[in-house]
Amino acid sequence: MSMKRTNVYADPEDLAIIKEAAKRRGISEAEIIRQGIHLAAMANRVWDEPLFSRTFAGPGRTLAKDDVRDVVADAAQRETDSGTAA
Repeated sequence: MSMKRTNVYADPEDLAIIKEAAKRRGISEAEIIRQGIHLAAMANRVWDEPLFSRTFAGPGRTLAKDDVRDVVADAAQRETDSGTAA
């Protein structure tokens, strides 16, 4: 992967934390900063498609884990039975 150089201003306390972490993890400070930039980029990315493209009918209240599993399983079974499974 090719890299492009850039300059940023950083808080001295943050840089000290990065320095300590780099030493502890045995990696460069630059690698930690690159990881941070990547996380910031991904957190602010606008995706072309929604994360979830399907919805399932439920009872209109927050469901327990078992209830979610049952609702999704029922919907998947209905799709399979009707031949419209994605």
